[in-house]
Amino acid sequence: MALLNFGGVEEEVVTREEFPLDKARETMKNETIAILGYGVQGPGQALNLKDNGFNVIVGQRKDSKTWDKAVADGWVPGETLFELEEACERGTVLQYLLSDAGQISLWPTVKKHLTPGKALYFSHGFGITYKERTGIIPPDDVDVILVAPKGSGTSLRRMFLEGRGLNSSFAIFQDATGNAFDRVVALGIGVGSGYLFKTDFRKEVFSDLTGERGTLMGCIQGIFAAQYEVLRANGHSPSEAFNETVEELTQSLMPLVAENGMDWMYANCSTTAQRGALDWWKPFRDATKPVFEKLYSEVAAGNEAQKSIDANSKPDYREGLEKELAELRESEMWQAGATVRKLRPENN
Repeated sequence: MALLNFGGVEEEVVTREEFPLDKARETMKNETIAILGYGVQGPGQALNLKDNGFNVIVGQRKDSKTWDKAVADGWVPGETLFELEEACERGTVLQYLLSDAGQISLWPTVKKHLTPGKALYFSHGFGITYKERTGIIPPDDVDVILVAPKGSGTSLRRMFLEGRGLNSSFAIFQDATGNAFDRVVALGIGVGSGYLFKTDFRKEVFSDLTGERGTLMGCIQGIFAAQYEVLRANGHSPSEAFNETVEELTQSLMPLVAENGMDWMYANCSTTAQRGALDWWKPFRDATKPVFEKLYSEVAAGNEAQKSIDANSKPDYREGLEKELAELRESEMWQAGATVRKLRPENN
């Protein structure tokens, strides 16, 4: 592992230079990697591993949309695509990429196929961290590892095809074989990570649940909605309000932040924008920090996990979810967004 400096704090990370793809393939040459679930993370991780030369099979429920998607992606029924239980039996590494609710439901099936020496792989620390609530308690004689790409499976695949990598965290919960480190790092390189940084299952799920509810999704939607509504209430058109709230941020500014950092972006905008941004970022921090502190405490207490478990176990969950998503989709702001996207030059 390399010791790098992150803003004055030293941190151990694994890069592709230290653990190249050839070493990863050699580490996993006798392994069969079974991807369990083909929903959010499954396709990206499975296809990247396959394209990188690993022995990969997919386990998915037959006669489902995701089974059909796997077939469309080139997985062959009976050869590289199997029902979930058969994939569990065939795999030496079981990449448990079902939803949190799906993991709880399938756990009795998966557990009986976790014979000594196998590895149980997660991309989210939820099932293990909240094992008293989920019932996911692995046997002592298997490796339990985690690689969590910091983005969606779609982004992981897209960046792989562009020759780039999406950074991932990694963790070892249980090293039964003595080879858990090499296994987890090899898999992290194989799925297309830019670099790997060390965490543990608890920290991964705490940061992940906070991020999803915070700046990655929940907070950003709330901020978008607040600014859009203020602009509209003061007579600005939907197009103007959406462009100033969302389009300029996502299409122009955030790519610059990703490439060069926020300080660079501040230094390379107009002096008026620069002054306003420097004056206002701390009031926004001070206003939202108490909300983030409350959010983190709710995550740490397990309350957010329990809400997810309770909601996902309801028989009418999908119907309720669709109503909530429709509220977003049909809002004026995102209807304006749909129109703006159609007007982008690449769509004309």
